[in-house]
Amino acid sequence: MEFKFSMPTEIYFGKDVVLKNKEAFSAIGSKALIVTGRNSSKKNGSYDDVTKALSQTGVDYVLFDEVEENPSLETIEKGSDIGKRNHVDFVIGIGGGSPMDAAKAMAVFIKNPGINKENIFSAGKLESLPVVTVPTTSGTGSEVTQYSIVTSNKEKTKKNLGQRIFPKFAFIDSKYTFYIPYNITVSTAIDAFTHLVEGYLNTNSTYMSDIYGEKGFELFKYCFEKLVSKDLNQEFRNKIMMASVLGGIQIAQNGTSLPHGMGYPLTYFKGLPHGLANGVLTIEYLKSFKDQSKINRMLNLLGLSRLEELEDILNKLIDVKIDISEEEINEYSNKFFINKDKLKNHPEEVGFEDIVRIYSKSLLK
Repeated sequence: MEFKFSMPTEIYFGKDVVLKNKEAFSAIGSKALIVTGRNSSKKNGSYDDVTKALSQTGVDYVLFDEVEENPSLETIEKGSDIGKRNHVDFVIGIGGGSPMDAAKAMAVFIKNPGINKENIFSAGKLESLPVVTVPTTSGTGSEVTQYSIVTSNKEKTKKNLGQRIFPKFAFIDSKYTFYIPYNITVSTAIDAFTHLVEGYLNTNSTYMSDIYGEKGFELFKYCFEKLVSKDLNQEFRNKIMMASVLGGIQIAQNGTSLPHGMGYPLTYFKGLPHGLANGVLTIEYLKSFKDQSKINRMLNLLGLSRLEELEDILNKLIDVKIDISEEEINEYSNKFFINKDKLKNHPEEVGFEDIVRIYSKSLLK
């Protein structure tokens, strides 16, 4: 048995953890750039908790609240300029995956004034300002990963910034998720599930990382039941938040593979939410495995006996119709097939025809 495991993010999980551990903010800086979307963090109480914690510990801050879903490099530059002008020394991302990913990217751009949207992907390894994350959805795992997924309009796709940006602290309180609409809860939950799946069925998986994945599947046995019945009680919110963290820790070690990479064009070109884009591809991805042993182990932990039972659950949760042609599928398959990292993470050999087949069987119904 041999593996490497590193999780540099300090995690605070539970009720009111932001205010209970407010000294953490002043320990890493004196002026923060708060990065959020326009409304949700103000409605769910997370923004108020963070600003109260900063005020009580004497930390100044400036706000950038213009992060859109799937943040573009143009938005990253705009927020970074505010951070530079105000001489911030750390960045706080409050929200779902988009604000947290944007916060990480801005932390790199602010620390490296010569970096911009034209040269970031060829810049090599860069340092960043410290980052703090406060998730307000349950699914992206960005609160504990090194990844920053941004939209490159030039390349017409989403992609990883290519830098290693682990948050210094993650404050995880499920109370911020209580008022998330059902459709967003479903999409982000499926994102968390696909993190667990792709991290578990991965070239890089280890005995250690599998522990996180298998515990996540145990939580999803309960969470899937509640999602299907639409009984989103407090216990569900706590468990799905924990599953999100476990999925994030797992992909921080192993990365994602086929569904995530194949889902990016569906989000960019078809407007499909990220979690659903992964979810619609997941069953055909699982069916493509020659070795089904770990999939059977996963199904057992989910309380299921056959892959068709998981397919039934996902069909109940994902109600989308995608207008797509065979020509578009070939285009997306070509785009994906140059993504060597995603292919490398898949534990079995996969060809171009296999990618086309997964897209086609998932979408041409």
